[in-house]
Amino acid sequence: MALIVVNHPLAQSLLTSLRDGSTPPPLFRLIAKRLATVLCIEATRSVSTVDTTVETPLATTTGTRLGPLVAVPILRAGLGMLEAVTELFPDVTVGYLGLERDHATFEPSLYYSKLPPLDGRAALLLDPMLATGGSASAACSALEGAGAAHVTLLSVVAAPEGIAHLETRHPNVDIVTASVDTGLNTDAYIVPGLGDFGDRLFGT
Repeated sequence: MALIVVNHPLAQSLLTSLRDGSTPPPLFRLIAKRLATVLCIEATRSVSTVDTTVETPLATTTGTRLGPLVAVPILRAGLGMLEAVTELFPDVTVGYLGLERDHATFEPSLYYSKLPPLDGRAALLLDPMLATGGSASAACSALEGAGAAHVTLLSVVAAPEGIAHLETRHPNVDIVTASVDTGLNTDAYIVPGLGDFGDRLFGT
């Protein structure tokens, strides 16, 4: 497992704005998209490419194109990161996973799954809050079971507990995040975190 913490000043400035409890939903959505763009660029640094030949206005030259890529947000919070991916990679194929966490046991349950063909493709799993790791682990199992060649998790903030959980259950999954926070409180929320990402994203 590779853990990549994006310490670029832009990423950290955007993260600070997301942490600010006074940031209103419209601005929160915009900042989340911008931070997801930064994370996505880092996450695709090692994505497979295909050699190709193109004709410029002056000559023939060689170049590369990205291999097949799939983006899968975990509903609903992951939707706040999806537009950044589709804008960067217009040819990306998109799937969806709906996972709900039991607030008593903190265990996830799958309530929706719509995945495109994944055989041999790299998958970007979009889950802005890696807390206990339960939902991310269940999503990774679904993607790997569907044949994904490699899974990279994009997370705005991550807790050490969630990272350890994924490292145990899915050692081949890479994590790209803007911050590894202190840990989880008794309600399994990330501290200092930024609150409930979905609620802040959608104003609920």
